[in-house]
Amino acid sequence: MSSPGPPRTAPGHVHLLPAGDRAWLLEPADPARAAGFARALERDAPAGVEDVLPAARTVLVTLRPGADRDAAARELLRRWEELPPAADGAPGRHGGGEDGEVVTIPVRYDGEDLGEVAELLGTTPAEVVARHTGTTWTCAFVGFAPGFGYLRSPDGRLAVPRRPEPRTAVPAGAVALADGFSAVYPRRSPGGWRLLGRTAVTLWDPSADPPALLRPGTRVRFAQVAG
Repeated sequence: MSSPGPPRTAPGHVHLLPAGDRAWLLEPADPARAAGFARALERDAPAGVEDVLPAARTVLVTLRPGADRDAAARELLRRWEELPPAADGAPGRHGGGEDGEVVTIPVRYDGEDLGEVAELLGTTPAEVVARHTGTTWTCAFVGFAPGFGYLRSPDGRLAVPRRPEPRTAVPAGAVALADGFSAVYPRRSPGGWRLLGRTAVTLWDPSADPPALLRPGTRVRFAQVAG
């Protein structure tokens, strides 16, 4: 088996690292651009690309068996150089974000951590709600549980740390913040995010097509409803 080769670089502050014998890991200096790049690859995959997996700060590109690794690397770097700066804000081709649509999630802002979040941010609970509902979030990637989308804000005004001690059970529909992201728990599970409120929206339905309401690229707005 041949060596996966050395890391590659390109203008625009990005590194392309070998990941095994048939994958490349793209690490941009600006992680906010990773989701936009992944969506561009999904819309028009380069020759030999089998799968594209965005994460918080990286994009993993897996190649088909027998694909030319070096040619794929050159094409990935070329496309990165051509990626428009605003591409990360564009809607994705999957989920509710298609054709520019924004998914609206109604929320009752009665979460256990709302007051604490306000204290951490040096503001009031009402202002936290105003910021949360006044932001258009973008699903950067999914993980942790089926349907759990990591929503990134363009300005980072609601960045708070996780709880020092995770809860053993967070109810389905809990709307939360942590580490610069917002999310909705699709099912009851342990979790260390700070809870702002709750929604009745279904995030994961195995009988639906697609089963996940939120996919990488989906844009989301939260709307306050009476408790």
